[in-house]
Amino acid sequence: MGEYHIIGGKRLMGEVRAGGSKNAVLPMFAATVLNGGKSVLHNCPIIQDTLTSIEILKHIGCTAEVHGNTVTIDSAPANSWHVPEEYTQMMRSSILFMGGLLGRFRRAEISFPGGCNLGSRPIDLHTKAMGAMQCSIQTSETLRCSADSLTGFTHHLDFPSVGATENIMLAAVLAEGETVIGNAAREPEIVDLARFLNGMGADVRGAGSGTIVIQGVEKLHDVEHRVMPDRIVGGTYLLAAAITGGEILLTETNPLDLIPATAKLAEMGCRVIESEDTIALKAPQRLKYLTKLETCPHPGFPTDLQAPFVAALCVADGTSVVEETVFNSRSGHIPELSRMGADVMVMQDGRNFVIRGVKTLHGANVQATDLRCGAALILAGLAAVGETVVTDGYHVERGYQDIVSDLRGIGAEIRHVSL
Repeated sequence: MGEYHIIGGKRLMGEVRAGGSKNAVLPMFAATVLNGGKSVLHNCPIIQDTLTSIEILKHIGCTAEVHGNTVTIDSAPANSWHVPEEYTQMMRSSILFMGGLLGRFRRAEISFPGGCNLGSRPIDLHTKAMGAMQCSIQTSETLRCSADSLTGFTHHLDFPSVGATENIMLAAVLAEGETVIGNAAREPEIVDLARFLNGMGADVRGAGSGTIVIQGVEKLHDVEHRVMPDRIVGGTYLLAAAITGGEILLTETNPLDLIPATAKLAEMGCRVIESEDTIALKAPQRLKYLTKLETCPHPGFPTDLQAPFVAALCVADGTSVVEETVFNSRSGHIPELSRMGADVMVMQDGRNFVIRGVKTLHGANVQATDLRCGAALILAGLAAVGETVVTDGYHVERGYQDIVSDLRGIGAEIRHVSL
């Protein structure tokens, strides 16, 4: 447990790197079970979810070593397909071990996953797909899947779910025959997972498009891979400069992955210049409003940046409208921002927000109710007059490895207090 203390009003300037992607590396950890050998992952974010994944791997018999931002996993000694509740309640992505364990052992027993409370997040898309692969599925307090053999199939997802797409990919690489995923998620993290799987000998084609084709192979081999940059962390740091009227250079990033965010930042009056692996941003003295910001599956605007953008729009000139279409309860940041003087109205459906920009926010004691809510409150604190204290900081630690030192490096006055 811990909290963040921020003294606002500093104009942030300087250079900061994005770091490795949380949402890319977590399915890769689940995938390391498949090759029955060694996997070396560079540029791993050493965050709470990473550490939880490593504990799961150790629990099922793997060995794991962490050296800086490199994690080496040997899944040869793995001998269990059970993931207990003590781990699954800590993060939603624990459900991805279903695909990895099924692919390796044809068995998986996983307690139902926890993670951030963002409303209804059923796993029926996952179980429906596994059932189509001839798996026996039992759901009670524990999800139990088993199969004598896994058979390739053609499956159209009702929604382009990132997690369901990843789980099918993991289960299919060692299945018999060809698997075709229709209406597949197209996020950059899906593409990076395909690179990782192909690096260990899988045959995955079409990642990044709406149709992914996996030809099952008999065995996989050792792999070494560098995890893609984190586009959500990168977007958060660009917003840190934008909300404070600052100027930064974001390095070791992929500008193409951040186009949905940088396009909106440009619309808000920021000057954005991109190179092959950097983004330079210079903010105006005051940001402009957005007529409409709507979250959508990739290549639309990412839901994980909705809360941070709402924080920035709270001090923009004019009235903005934000619609959350991915999750039905991603609004925990709204009452906390209101404590800081924001003028935000949540419509009856809980998915639409009307934000009337104010000239100044003021410091307050606020609570991080989830990971991206915590990031949004830190951003608001950077722009506020006085001191902001963000409690329940453990949520933030699930997604940001060095947010304090990174923000300090570009001029923020912020510290983490352990409780």
